[in-house]
Amino acid sequence: MHNELTQKDLQMMQEELDYRRIQLRPKLLEAVKEARAFGDLSENFEYKAAKQEKNRNESRIRFLENMIKTAVVLPDATHADAVDLYDKVTVLLEDEGDTETYQIVTTMRQDALHGLISKESPLGRAMLGRKVGERFHIQVNDSYGYDAVIQSIEKGGDDGSVPLRGF
Repeated sequence: MHNELTQKDLQMMQEELDYRRIQLRPKLLEAVKEARAFGDLSENFEYKAAKQEKNRNESRIRFLENMIKTAVVLPDATHADAVDLYDKVTVLLEDEGDTETYQIVTTMRQDALHGLISKESPLGRAMLGRKVGERFHIQVNDSYGYDAVIQSIEKGGDDGSVPLRGF
């Protein structure tokens, strides 16, 4: 599996990886050693908590290493008047009569609750390359889909202001 990411995604992931390896890992290992010194490990909550935090960090390190290793770098935006990555798009959802604003991002930065929609989501895939006034259909699954119209496009770029998604 290849992850389609921007150069900025890769840079942010490498910075987090370096921080976790160089600064956080030694601190967490020291916390485990200190908690181990408190005595009986079977009833030592501090030890269990320190181990959990150390393991979460190691898991995130492995995740970031894998994402960076399998990444495919996306080219910069190419459409002057159509929806591209990091554009803010206002759409009219025809069935509901509501307008919503979304920003198209990579999967490493998606956060649907804050309007950050992955380019690989049904809505993101349907919007990419569309122009203002264009009507399109979003097929969510085999039995449900809906129609929308692009009302406006605010061109954006990957300035790093959208944080990486955690887990």
